[in-house]
Amino acid sequence: MAFPVQRPRRLRSTPALRRLVAETDLRPRHLVLPMFVKEGAAEPVPISSMPGVVQHSRDSLRKAAAEAVAAGVGGLMLFGVPEKHDATGSGAVDPDGILNVALRDVRAEVGDATVLMSDLCLDEFTDHGHCGVLDADGAVDNDATLEIYAAMGVAQAEAGAHVVAPSGMMDGQVGVIRAALDAAGHPDTGILAYTAKYSSAFYGPFREAVQSQLKGDRKTYQQDGANLREALRELALDLEEGADMVMVKPALPYLDVLRTVAETADVPVAAYQVSGEYAMLEAAAANGWIERDRAIHETLTSLRRAGADFLLTYWATEVAPRLD
Repeated sequence: MAFPVQRPRRLRSTPALRRLVAETDLRPRHLVLPMFVKEGAAEPVPISSMPGVVQHSRDSLRKAAAEAVAAGVGGLMLFGVPEKHDATGSGAVDPDGILNVALRDVRAEVGDATVLMSDLCLDEFTDHGHCGVLDADGAVDNDATLEIYAAMGVAQAEAGAHVVAPSGMMDGQVGVIRAALDAAGHPDTGILAYTAKYSSAFYGPFREAVQSQLKGDRKTYQQDGANLREALRELALDLEEGADMVMVKPALPYLDVLRTVAETADVPVAAYQVSGEYAMLEAAAANGWIERDRAIHETLTSLRRAGADFLLTYWATEVAPRLD
């Protein structure tokens, strides 16, 4: 007896059927909105390479945070843009530094209605633009940087961050920050480790957004894009040191890494759809080469399909209301 020919298209014939059998979902709670706040800004400052994204003033940051929460986004990630920079990035640990002030502002505005995250790195605050302090030879001093990261973690927790996100790729950063948070009475403050942060060509617009002072590159501490097994070594170390969540960054060029990390990790996994990914898609849409909204949804869904539990994307507030 011959069996009927299988027809997978039957399950694609109506929107309701497609929705019923969809293997991957995308919901507002999966989205985290990265936000920039500029010290001294009286109004939002457009970022030319990221159409639609701004450096916020403190007032506009609070308003945008409330709008994101109303849209249902799962979290907010704050980055500070200080007026002054120095060799040690002292503004990062100053309670009155722009990032810590902004954390207090947003926590007061939205409370526990969303997850307030904070970038824990020195690159926005140093006059050389590196993610750590430099030694006498001009190289990034890993252990001296860890001491500052510990103080940053405590400062951000005290300012209201639910989660701190060390992104500098220093060896041992998660363990040092965890110990500092616990000792300072913040055992419930989570750590989102940038476990696989690659040295990438897709960070250019971000450097405009934070007015980076960087000369040169960060290849001695960010990961080489050729390596996957190295990411798994970093993952094992971060988990051993107490990471509560882990991240792969950038997202689309590293879907294989994201899938492998998601299959290995026993904690939630994030993917960061970085500034260059955003700018590239917006530019193609502006030229009429792609359908903008469909392309945004398709890229975000691909990250969920690859295994991301949540996504950092500059489209979070825009996309959230469109998700059913």
